This record gives sequence, structure tokens and C-alpha cells, in this order.
Amino acid sequence: MKEGNLVHKLLYEETKATKLFLWLFYIFFIAFELIYYYIFPNLYRDGEISKHREGLGLWYYFFIFVIFPFVIYFKKKGNPYIIKYLYFCTYIVIDTVHNLIIYMATDKQFAAGSIVEVVFILFSPIFVNKKYFWTVSIGMVLKYGLIGITIHDVQVVAPMVIYVILSAIALIILIRFESYLHSLTNAYEELRRKEKLAVIGQMAAAIGHEIRNPLSSLKGFTQLQQERYPNTNDFYPIMIQEIDRINSIVEDLMTLGKPKEIKFSKVSIEEIIAYTLSITQQQAEKHVVSVETTIAGPLPPIDCDSKQLKQVFINLIKNAIESMPMGGKIKVNVKVLDGTKMDISIQDEGCGIDEESIPNLGEPFFTTKTDGTGLGLMVSNQIVQDHHGNISIKSSPGKGTMVNVTLPISQINRKN
Repeated sequence: MKEGNLVHKLLYEETKATKLFLWLFYIFFIAFELIYYYIFPNLYRDGEISKHREGLGLWYYFFIFVIFPFVIYFKKKGNPYIIKYLYFCTYIVIDTVHNLIIYMATDKQFAAGSIVEVVFILFSPIFVNKKYFWTVSIGMVLKYGLIGITIHDVQVVAPMVIYVILSAIALIILIRFESYLHSLTNAYEELRRKEKLAVIGQMAAAIGHEIRNPLSSLKGFTQLQQERYPNTNDFYPIMIQEIDRINSIVEDLMTLGKPKEIKFSKVSIEEIIAYTLSITQQQAEKHVVSVETTIAGPLPPIDCDSKQLKQVFINLIKNAIESMPMGGKIKVNVKVLDGTKMDISIQDEGCGIDEESIPNLGEPFFTTKTDGTGLGLMVSNQIVQDHHGNISIKSSPGKGTMVNVTLPISQINRKN
């Protein structure tokens, strides 16, 4: 549905741009032809014969206007994208032939051109299409180059230089258009993401509140039954483990629903990493996973909320462990970048993630794990962003995953 809407919007914008282009093309073409080749000669050249009558004559106008029925055809077919190329290619061929007929049969110096050529170049950015822009710019310069070589006249150099300059101006405009559209798209995506988070947050607060109390009771009764009948049922540990997993999901939901206030203080990153590894050690041993830590110290303290960052690294280490069900090694590397940022990388030897899935990581309920929810990474990403940092992920299927967490160092250390 979203893809269909996008195609419809792009088609609509292309149609609007094409209509504007056609109006400009015919208005400038007719005005230039009437003034330069008919009105001006009659007023100042004593009725000098128009060069158009020397070349293709009226056929020149016929070929230019006969293209219009094709515009209607392609528009009805839902393919307005080809119209701009059709007009440019037709004009280039017709005008090249027209000028060759005129100047190959005479010794006159080359003196031709049309305002529509400027329209082609300067208004090419309205389509926001670099392929079309380069087609117009290069095609226009090559046209005059071909004419100059054929008639052996260096006068074509002047329009070639002018069109190169105009193309540079048009390219700057096109780049600004693309930059502006990119900024608008990013702003829209960010707004859509925040709206989605707001809805999830409201839902999470309600769900977490309703589930948490009965979940605590359920876990308590299960533990009581296990204590009463320790040798009668092997499913109690599994039940407790699954209840804890549900509780972990609820905790993530509650974090989304009611984000905790960040209490910044100067904390040693070594202490945070050490705490994280001690918490995840049992799970790592269970999965036969070893953790290798490299810290390029001594490291300066960072301004952060240690509890929230511990949650981030616990989530990332657990993800790395769970990606290696057959065992493996996790490498944790901590270093300072440019004296202003702290980089913490976590690399595993797990199954990896395909390239198409990486941009979706951190989205609500998107996960590559069979029993995951995607909320852990989402919460981690939000915490890191609240700390003015970022998370980047590099991965290849079968080659493992590397997660880089970049955090700013405290203000005092930056000044020093």
C-alpha cells in the first residue's frame, strides 16, 4: 500500500513538472521564433528572408509540434517520464539537421541558437533527475561540437562555453533541490517514527500496567509449587524462565511508555563494561561463549546515566551471545576517537544479518530472532540517542556482527 502511494505521488509530481516544462517550451519557442525570425527581420533587415525558410523551412515547425500527440499518448499510458527525453532528442536532431542544411551550403559564419536551449538546461532541475540533467547538458554541448566539426567553424565554441556555464548553474540548483528533498524526507521519516513511538508508548504503558501484577502473582505461585513438589515436575524451571522472559518484555514496554529521566554523572566506562560482563557471564558460559575485552586506556570518564548504559550493553552482549548457539567468541573493544568520543565495539562470530534487514533494526517489533521482539535494540537505540550518541551495525550472513556504540566524552574532558 505504501509502495503504491509512493509510485502514485512520484507519477503525479512528474506529470506536474512535465506540464510546466511544456508550457515553458512552447511559450519560449513561439515567442523566440516570431520575434527573431519574422518580426525583427521585417523591422530592421528590410524583410530579410528567414533562415528557417533556408533550412528545413516550415517542416521545422511541423516536427516540433507533431510531438504533442505523443505527449497525450504517453500520459494516458501512465508513462510521463519519457516525454522530456522525447522533446529533447527530437529538438536536438531537428535543429542539428536544420543548421547543417543552412551552413553547409553557404560561406556564412555560424550564427544560430534558440532560447529553448536555455530552457532545456536551466529548467532541467525541476524534474530532480540527474540522468536527464546530464543528458541535456552533454547533448547540447555535443550538438554544437558536431555542427562545428562538420561545417569547420570555430564560432560554435561560444555557445558551447555558455551552455557549460549554464549547466554548472543548473547543477548547483539540482543539488540544492535534492538536498532539500532529502531533508524533507528525513524529517518526515523522523516524524513518522516519533508518532509510531508515541502510539507504542501509550499502548505499552497500558499493557505493562495490566500485565505486571498478575505476572508477579503467577511467578510467585509457580515458585511455591516448585518448592512444595521439587521432584514431581521438570517444567517448573521452564515456566519460571518463560515468565522472566515475559517480564523482560514488559520492562521494555514500560521503558517505552514512560521513559526514565536521565541523570548525568561522570562514570568510568570500564566499570560499566565490567558490570555488564559480570551480569552476562552465566549466560555466556551456558552457550560456551568466551568474551575478549580490549580497553585502550587510561580512558576519561563520560557524562552519562550509568544504569541506562548498563541496560544498553547488557542487551547488546545478550544479542551477541544468542547469535552463537554453538559457541564462539565475543570481542569487546573500547577506545577514544579524536579525543571527543568514546567508541565501544561488540563483535561476535554468530550467524550475521543480511544487508536488507540492517536498516530495519531498531524498529518496533522487528527482529531476526525466532523468539525476539525487537524492543531491546529499540530501547537501547533510544537511550544512546538520549546520550547524544549513535549505534551503527555492520554484519554479513555467516560472518558475524559488529555493533559500534559511539558516545560523547564529558564536557570537561573535551575542553582539556
